[in-house]
Amino acid sequence: MTGSAQTSPATTMISFARGAPSTDIVDVEGLKQAAVAAFDADPAGLTGYGTAVGYVPLRQWIAEKHGVPVDHVLVTNGSMQADAFLFDELATPGAAVITERPTYDRTLLGLRNRGADVHLVTLEEDGIAVDEVAALLDGGLRPTLAHVIPNFQNPAGYTLSLAKRHRLLELAREHGFVLFEDDPYVDIRFSGEQLPRMLELDGGADSEHVVYASSFSKTVCPGIRVGYLVGPPALIKRIQVRATNTYIAPNMVAQGTVYQYLRGERFPAALERVKSALAERVGLLDDALREHLPRATFRRPEGGYFLWVSLPEDEGHDVARITAEAAARGVAIVPGTDFLLEGGHNSFRLAYSAVQPGDVDEGVRRLAAAIEAARP
Repeated sequence: MTGSAQTSPATTMISFARGAPSTDIVDVEGLKQAAVAAFDADPAGLTGYGTAVGYVPLRQWIAEKHGVPVDHVLVTNGSMQADAFLFDELATPGAAVITERPTYDRTLLGLRNRGADVHLVTLEEDGIAVDEVAALLDGGLRPTLAHVIPNFQNPAGYTLSLAKRHRLLELAREHGFVLFEDDPYVDIRFSGEQLPRMLELDGGADSEHVVYASSFSKTVCPGIRVGYLVGPPALIKRIQVRATNTYIAPNMVAQGTVYQYLRGERFPAALERVKSALAERVGLLDDALREHLPRATFRRPEGGYFLWVSLPEDEGHDVARITAEAAARGVAIVPGTDFLLEGGHNSFRLAYSAVQPGDVDEGVRRLAAAIEAARP
C-alpha cells in the first residue's frame, strides 16, 4: 500500500456516504406553508399528545392510499421506528429471520441486538434469490419473518421482480411466515415500470402474510421523521400497545405538517423535482464509474438513493483501506462490509442523493485514485 494522500484544508469533502437528499431538492418553502396550515386547521390536534396510532387524518390518508381500513395502519416516528416495533414482536431471541445479503446495516443491527437467528440470502439483480429461500424452507427452517426491501434496495439499488414477488408470497402462505415489505423508496422511481406492492398482491385489506412499511423521509424530507406500518389489525393492535408504552404518541406536529403537505398543491411538483434530480445524479455517476473505474461492476438503479459497486475479487481489494484512502482524498463512501455479516471486502455503497451534479465526476475520480493507492 502506498502512502496516503493528505486532504488539504481547501479540499471540499464529497460524500457518497449518507442516504439523504441535498437541501436544494427539499421543498422548504412548501413545508413552512404546510406547518402553518396544519396549526391553523387543527391547533388542538397538533399541540396535544394525540394517540399512539398517529395523527388521525394522516392515518386515514395512508389507509386510503393502500386501500385498507384504518385499523390496519400505525403511523410512527420514521420507518425505522416501524421496523423496531415489528422486530420487537417477531424477531425475538432465537427466532429465525430471513433477510437479503447485503442488506441495510441498521436492519442487521436491529435483528442481531434482539438475538434473532439471522439467515442472509443472496441478493441478485432482480431481488432476493427465491430458490435459495425455498431451499432453506425445504431444509426445515421455520422463520417468523422474512425482511425484503423490494424497490431500489439499500444498499444495492436493485428492484425485486414481479415474478419473485409472487413466489415470495407463495412461500409465505405455504410456510406461514410474515413477509415484511420494507419499502421507503417506492415513490422515488425515476425510470422503468412501476411494480405492484406485495401488500396489494396479497389482497390489500385481506392480506394475512404481508406487513408493509414506508416513510415520508424520501418524498417529503428526512427531518420530518414520519413513517408507518400497514398490517393485519391484530398485529397492529399489539404494536399499538408497544407504541403507547414507548412514547404515548408520536410527533403530532410533524405528522400534521406531512398531512397538509401531501394534500397541498406543491407536493406533486416537488416529488417530480426530487425524481428528476436523482435521475440526473445517477446518470452522471453511471458515466463517471464507467470512465474512471472500468473494471468495476454495478447495476444502474431505476430509483432510490443507492448504487452498489463491486471490484474484481481476484485483485485482492480491501475496502477498509479504500475507505481510508478515499477519506484522505476528500471523498466518503460506505464499505460493503457494513451490510454483511461476512464478506464484502471488494464492495462499497455509493449514495448519490446528496451529491451535487458538479461534484459527481470529481468524487469518482478521487475514489479511483484511492482504490489505486489501496492496492496490496
